[in-house]
Amino acid sequence: MMNTDRTTRQKVEAGLPRRRRKEFTFKVLGIFATAVGILFLGMFFASLIGEGASAFRQTYLQLDIELSEEILAPDGELDLAYADFDGLVRTALRRELPDVSGRQERRELYRIVSIGASYQVRDLVAGNPDLVGTTQTLWVPASSTVDMLIKGNIDANVDEALRPISNKQIAWVETLREAGRLDTRFNTALFTNGDSREPELAGIKGAVMGSLYMLMVTMVLSFPIGVAAAIYLEEFAPRNRWSDLIEVNINNLAAVPSIVFGLLGLAVFINWAALPRSAPLVGGLVLTLLTLPVIIIASRAAIKAVPPSIREAALGLGASQTQVVFHHVLPLAMPGMLTGAIIGMSRALGESAPLLMIGMVAFIVDVPGSFTDPATALPVQIFLWADSPERAFAERTSAAIIVLLGFLLVMNLAAVILRKRLERKW
Repeated sequence: MMNTDRTTRQKVEAGLPRRRRKEFTFKVLGIFATAVGILFLGMFFASLIGEGASAFRQTYLQLDIELSEEILAPDGELDLAYADFDGLVRTALRRELPDVSGRQERRELYRIVSIGASYQVRDLVAGNPDLVGTTQTLWVPASSTVDMLIKGNIDANVDEALRPISNKQIAWVETLREAGRLDTRFNTALFTNGDSREPELAGIKGAVMGSLYMLMVTMVLSFPIGVAAAIYLEEFAPRNRWSDLIEVNINNLAAVPSIVFGLLGLAVFINWAALPRSAPLVGGLVLTLLTLPVIIIASRAAIKAVPPSIREAALGLGASQTQVVFHHVLPLAMPGMLTGAIIGMSRALGESAPLLMIGMVAFIVDVPGSFTDPATALPVQIFLWADSPERAFAERTSAAIIVLLGFLLVMNLAAVILRKRLERKW
């Protein structure tokens, strides 16, 4: 007997170096895989921030604009619809560079200032008509090419034919810079404007509001429906082939590609129900279908995590099944349910494929004011800007991705905080 024990011990001791080598190898591979993942994640964020950080700054041009009565109110009455605000901006620009002559040179000169300058002057006069007849010093947005030049994204040393800004325009920009007429400031337009064909005027407010409306619809519908379905399936549904079939299909729906839900929304909500195309209401309904399986699965897992002793104690004290569920099980499972709901909302916020199918890829300038107004979403806005050939939209694409990642980070952080705050020990 002792010989047998000694032989077994010798075999175990002989195999220990090999087992330790395998454990060491596995640990090294795990550390290597983690390091590679962190490296690529760091490269991604470095590239994203390096590309998009400049979009949070915008180049502005200072002009002394004379709000002439002859142009704004030739008949003694202000008419904003027919007033030549663009002419006022151009006159002020020519006053800063009086040596520019000839029609072609003037056309090139006018391209260094954004068309948003005339809109800014119009809004100023509309807000305070008493300014007519005075001269106002305004900081107006420069064109996207000037903005790219100031930020160093356009190399002035390359051949003139290979860059979007001419040598004359570069010389004028340098003259204005030396005169203190150029400055880069925080780009408020990125957060206060809707989409635009002009990069220097394009903003994400319309896309953010569209995403907000869609998430409100999704949360209002998916959370109560998902929680109710989870409670029924876990606590009240009989165990038979039908409940098993429903459970299998819910698990399968969680793995269905998101574009399939877009096709379903196109067929049901737009073609059959005749709801408005490209509206946050329809987008919210489609995202509700997308997030329901996730919320149901997370809610069922949270309910299963409640110890059976809680149920048994409540039943032993005379509580009904409904009282057990709503007075004891549901409060203890709520942190996990909320976590699952927020994770589902995070997934919905980052989806673009189903929204493309219901027409939310349209070019929408106005900021939506209700659930039925035409709108787009932040991921779709990123898709549209990434497809634009203009160089200035590239930095705005990265900036929009940074904002989207910020929203996702906040939502996931809220899920962690809610779980910690509402979690109960038993």
